[in-house]
Amino acid sequence: MQRRTLLKLGLAGAGVLAVAGGGLALLRPGLVDGRLAPPGREVFGAVARAVLDGSLPADAATQRDALAAHLRRVDDAVAALPPAVRGELSQLLALLGSAPGRVAFAGLVPAWRDAGVADLQAALQGMRLSRLALRRQAYHALRDLTNAAYYADRSTWAALGYPGPTDL
Repeated sequence: MQRRTLLKLGLAGAGVLAVAGGGLALLRPGLVDGRLAPPGREVFGAVARAVLDGSLPADAATQRDALAAHLRRVDDAVAALPPAVRGELSQLLALLGSAPGRVAFAGLVPAWRDAGVADLQAALQGMRLSRLALRRQAYHALRDLTNAAYYADRSTWAALGYPGPTDL
């Protein structure tokens, strides 16, 4: 394949993703009124299972409660973001929340809620190591928001052996 043909295909693919992502964001946004909509909750719940694997409680019921509390903290963190950043995050979550976007952008075939931890970690690793800066940025945004929201809560510190900040 010639370099020029490859560049044209890449630009065409980026254009299709941009149009599809914008259309999805209007039809099924990732955020509504600055809070996670169902697609956003599904994506962040799955990302949390993958990124926080080993830090989440082992018991299924306790883990479900920890993830629910985590999603409330993600909501609070997202609400504090500037409007332009929330808009971009909403588009990303809308894209990832759709089946075509999930497969094309994250490389994940099963739905977020149905994917196993290993599949989720492989998809995130693919985004992290991608040659496309946009995929790497999306990975870092999802991972950073997940870690910040989870580890900001003092109830998670004991499991890590962190006693908390010292009094000055």
